[in-house]
Amino acid sequence: MADDQLPQDELPPSADRPGLRSRFARVAVDTRPLRESRNFRLLWTGQAVSFLGSEITLVAIPFQVYELTGSTLAVLISLFELVPLLAFALVGGAIADATDRRRLILLTEIGFMAVTGGLVVNALLPEPRVWILYLLAALSVACWSLGAPAMRSLVPLLVKEEQIPAAMALEGIYGNLGAVAGPALGGILIATIGLPLTYGLDVLTFAASLATVWALPSFPPVPDADRAGVRSMLEGLRFVRNRKILLAIFLVDTNAMIFGMPSALFPAVADRQFDAGAEVVGFLYAAPYAGALVASLLSGWMGQIHRQGVAVAIAAACWGLALIGFGLASALWLALFMLALAGAADMVSAIFRSTIVFASTPEGMRGRILGIELVQVAGAPTLGNLEAGVVAALTSIRTSIVSGGILCIAGTAVACLAIPQLLRYDSREPER
Repeated sequence: MADDQLPQDELPPSADRPGLRSRFARVAVDTRPLRESRNFRLLWTGQAVSFLGSEITLVAIPFQVYELTGSTLAVLISLFELVPLLAFALVGGAIADATDRRRLILLTEIGFMAVTGGLVVNALLPEPRVWILYLLAALSVACWSLGAPAMRSLVPLLVKEEQIPAAMALEGIYGNLGAVAGPALGGILIATIGLPLTYGLDVLTFAASLATVWALPSFPPVPDADRAGVRSMLEGLRFVRNRKILLAIFLVDTNAMIFGMPSALFPAVADRQFDAGAEVVGFLYAAPYAGALVASLLSGWMGQIHRQGVAVAIAAACWGLALIGFGLASALWLALFMLALAGAADMVSAIFRSTIVFASTPEGMRGRILGIELVQVAGAPTLGNLEAGVVAALTSIRTSIVSGGILCIAGTAVACLAIPQLLRYDSREPER
C-alpha cells in the first residue's frame, strides 16, 4: 500500500516533514530580498565582504597604537573617532537627499579605500607614526559617516515594502557575524602575516564593495529635493520632532543605550565576578553579537508583525530584563546567556525601528533621518558606557548593571506613556 493510502496513525515519520519545514520556514530568516532583488543581492554581497575587512582593521589600528606607545590610554582611539562620526553623519544625510546616492557611495568608498591604503603605507615605514594612525582613523570614520545614510537609504528602493524587515535581518546577519569573526580573524592575521598585509587585505575587500555599487543603477534625488546645507539638516530635525513615532523610537533606543550599555564594565566583570582574564572578556563582548546573529537567522516571523511600535517597546524592555539577569548572574554560562538574550532583543528592536523609519519617512527625507539615527546610535552607547563606569565607581559593578536594566525598563514605560503613538503604530495604516 502506498504511503498516501495508509491510515494517518500509520504514516511513516518522514510524512510529517513538509509540515515541519513549513513551520521552520515561518521562523527562519526570509531570504526573498536576496533571491528576488538583483540590486539588493549586489549591495548585500559587497557590503558583507567590506564589513569583514573593516572589522579586521578595527582590531589592527588599536593594536598598532598600543604596540607603538605601550600606553593603554593611547588606544582610546574610539573617542577620537567619535567627533567626525557625530559631525559628518548629519552632513552625509543631507547630501544623500540632495544628490545621486550611488555616486555619493562610490566617492565615500573610494575615500575609505584610500585611507586604508594610507594605513598600509604607514605600517611599511621604518618608524610608523602614531599621529598618522589617529588622523587616518578619523578620516576613515568621516568617509563612513558621509556614506552610511545614503547606503542605508537604498534598502526601500531595492526591495518590496513588505520585505524591508527581512532585508534588515539579512543585513544583521553579516553585521553580527562580522562583529564576532572579524576581530578574531584580525588577531590571527596580525600574528601570522603582520600589519601591512592585514591592512592590505582590507583594501582588497573594498574592491568587492566598489564593484557591486558600480553595478547598481543611479538613484537620483526626488524632483523637489532640498539643497544640502544647514537649513536642510534643521528640517530633518524638525521632521523627527513632529513625527511622533520617530521621536518615540529614538527616545526608547537612546534610553536603552544610556542606562543599559555596560560593555565598558566587561573587563571588571570578568576579573571581579568570575576571577577570569582576557578570554572571558572576549566571550562577554561576543555574546550579544551571537544572540543578535541568532535573532537575525530566526527572523522570519517579523514580517507578520504589524504593531511594530509595541514590538520595539517589548524588545527594549527585554533588553533591560536581560541585563538585570546578567548583573545578578553568579555563573559565567548564565551571564553569557543573558547577554545573548540582550543582543537578540536589541536585534529585534533594530529591525523594527528601521522598518518604522523607512515607512514613516518620505524618500526625499530618508538620508537626513538616517543621519540623525546614526548620530543617536553612535553617541548614546558612549554616554552609556560613561554612565555605567561612573555608577560602578560610586557603588558597585553589580549595582551599576542592575540599576541600568531597571532604568531601561522604566524609561521605556515613560516613553510609551509620554508618546502614545508608539503603542498605537500599525504598519497597515496609511497615516503614520
